[in-house]
Amino acid sequence: MSRTPGEADPCPPPLNQYVLKVHSRCDLACDHCYVYEHADQSWRARPRSIAPETVAAAALRIAEHARERGLRRVHLVLHGGEPLLLGPTGLAMVLTRLRAAIEPVAELDLRMQSNGVLLTPQLCDLFLEHGVRVGISLDGDAAANDRHRRFANGASSHAQVRRALALLRRPAYRRCYAGILCTIDVRNDPVAVYQALLAEAPPRIDFLLPHATWADPPPRAGGATAYADWLLPIYRRWVRDGRPVDIRLFDSLLATAAGGRSGTEAVGLDPSGLAVIETDGTWELADSMKTAFDGAAGTGLDVFRHSVDVVTAHPEFSRSRRGLSGLCETCRACAVVSQCGGGLRAHRYSVAGGFDNPSVYCADLKKLIVTMNRESPETAVAPTDLAGDRLLDGLPAADLLDDLGTGHGSEASLRRLAAAQLAYVRGLLVQIADRVAGTPLAEAWELIVRLDEEATEAVSATFAHPYLRRWARHCLAPVSGEAPDWAYLGALAAAAAVRAGVDTDIEVPVRAGLVHLPGLGAQAIDEPGERSARLSITGGGFTARAGRSSVTVPPAGGAPPAGWAPVRQVELDGWSVLIDDIDPYRDCYQWPVSGRLDSAQLASWRGSLTAAWARIRRTVPGQIAGLRAGLRTVTPLRVDPGGRLHSAASRDAFGALGTVPAAPDPLAELLVHEFQHVKLGAVLDMSQLYDPAYRKRLSVPWRDDPRPLEGALQGTYAHLAVADIWRARQGPLARQRHRRYRGWTVRAIDELAGTGALTEHGHRFVRQMRQTVDSWSDDPR
Repeated sequence: MSRTPGEADPCPPPLNQYVLKVHSRCDLACDHCYVYEHADQSWRARPRSIAPETVAAAALRIAEHARERGLRRVHLVLHGGEPLLLGPTGLAMVLTRLRAAIEPVAELDLRMQSNGVLLTPQLCDLFLEHGVRVGISLDGDAAANDRHRRFANGASSHAQVRRALALLRRPAYRRCYAGILCTIDVRNDPVAVYQALLAEAPPRIDFLLPHATWADPPPRAGGATAYADWLLPIYRRWVRDGRPVDIRLFDSLLATAAGGRSGTEAVGLDPSGLAVIETDGTWELADSMKTAFDGAAGTGLDVFRHSVDVVTAHPEFSRSRRGLSGLCETCRACAVVSQCGGGLRAHRYSVAGGFDNPSVYCADLKKLIVTMNRESPETAVAPTDLAGDRLLDGLPAADLLDDLGTGHGSEASLRRLAAAQLAYVRGLLVQIADRVAGTPLAEAWELIVRLDEEATEAVSATFAHPYLRRWARHCLAPVSGEAPDWAYLGALAAAAAVRAGVDTDIEVPVRAGLVHLPGLGAQAIDEPGERSARLSITGGGFTARAGRSSVTVPPAGGAPPAGWAPVRQVELDGWSVLIDDIDPYRDCYQWPVSGRLDSAQLASWRGSLTAAWARIRRTVPGQIAGLRAGLRTVTPLRVDPGGRLHSAASRDAFGALGTVPAAPDPLAELLVHEFQHVKLGAVLDMSQLYDPAYRKRLSVPWRDDPRPLEGALQGTYAHLAVADIWRARQGPLARQRHRRYRGWTVRAIDELAGTGALTEHGHRFVRQMRQTVDSWSDDPR
């Protein structure tokens, strides 16, 4: 049945996305805000805060619609103004009424978008209680953020916003962290903005094109495609980093390129839509419409008199959901329309043509899409929708969990974990850079930033050194009584310059008579009492000067001077593993590390590792790809006087493990066992597989003392791999050991599954472990 323009849709699709304005004022005065600074000024006539009866009426309408349309899930975002201005009591009232009315009918996914200035632990506790996930607005580092997000008196909001993000990163509140929204300003350095946002460890980043129209176009300091040109360096860095975080715009365009849904109204042709409820109960179109003209978002409807069906049948609301047929002729004829979708509807507005135009960002979107299609990653993954259905609190995609849950792990999976760890370390380093700004150490950070542009691979290889993270965390959260070793930043910059073969000059610390270059080695300085040295780096070598002494270390391959102690390595089938017995931050295990190996000890270690590697290849070949991709460093531990074998891994040292020397078979078992901890630790860095508030300790068969849930999960994952090793070995002892380890693993899996504390993806991971064990026969021979 055809309809004339403006006629209501007789049977509109159901609606499950809403924005509820709970406070109509804001404590910041951001000059790019579409609510207060753009064409629509209706906020002035609305109540500051939402009344309880308005909340009740809104909740009733949403529940009524969900019931009538059979919706199983409803997504609702608390917004403003600034919703935190409602205060703990007001927010508790809103959340309680919403859940009481809607949850008997449908699952309620609650979000909040905030500037974060007023966020407190008390509010986080409230959000934890009601299952609210909070998105925070941040435009980058202090300089980038302060271009727009300031208080009315011009003061910066950056420090307060970062305090809010630090709160949400706490383990207790991590489940409340929805992500970061960043409004683009092309005057800011794009990669610096990306790194500053990544440093806040968000589950997701939303890059927002500043709201603009043909009547009021966006600033274009960089030319006709300034916004695409700003986004593309971030896209390339994000792909190179292994896509460590969801970036909604990129994920959406990758998904639509593969024929999937965009999951957002900003791009794509999904018949999406959301309704806004203002503080006075009026129904409105999406907030972005306020940028077009005064009254553009209005419907003349309210929650007291009009149902959701009436809203969705409204002609203007219907137009926003028509997909391809709702676009202008130019857009319908465009080759990338299935991905672009005409862009955000508000951005199409002009005085002469209304919304019957391409987006004011048409050239940007087209260039971004065409370039991304040409430079797409090998695998495009569907984006997270408003409900976060693909990822949960930043969890890796399910295929990664399924792969690792087998107890093995492919090369691709380990590279994804390594990329996420690299991004995590980069984030820590950005925080350190903030701390040393304005000090002489800023020289080191400036060198790192320059090298990162000129020799990215060398910098990434330096940042991937396993013990760098421990140093960074020690600086940012030092142990009581210990001073942060900020000066080590100079050593890091020097190591990157040596790897890159770049000529430069930089100051580095001297510790215990040594200049350490992480991942490369250490040079003795024959000048007692000197605390620093000046390194002149040339062509991959360097000269160190301290006091009256000077020593030159040539590039790799040259004859080293006395006192140069390189990080040694062992070659395993064309694959190199470092034997690091010199890094100053390697002592991060529960067992003490050994000192420098002499030549005989080194030869013994190399022989043992080579033989252990051969055993792994023969007995558990499924471990090979993951080990090759993820294990970079083995650190010798001090031998136990009683001859007992021990080994260790650390969450602060991805890619490394510590062990004592051993015969080939037990050493193979130790390596695989500890690498399980390395892998699972990296997954837990990305996500929560379980409720961190769960405090009950679990009984595990391999220990007499009950273990915390994470310890039980780690032990289960390690014993899964050990059982697999014994499954492949021959003889009665192997059968006995296999049955023991398999039995331990099954019992622990059942214990974990019965806690009720696993998240959806935690259950998936544990189920995969169980399926792996169940696929084994009782007697593999």
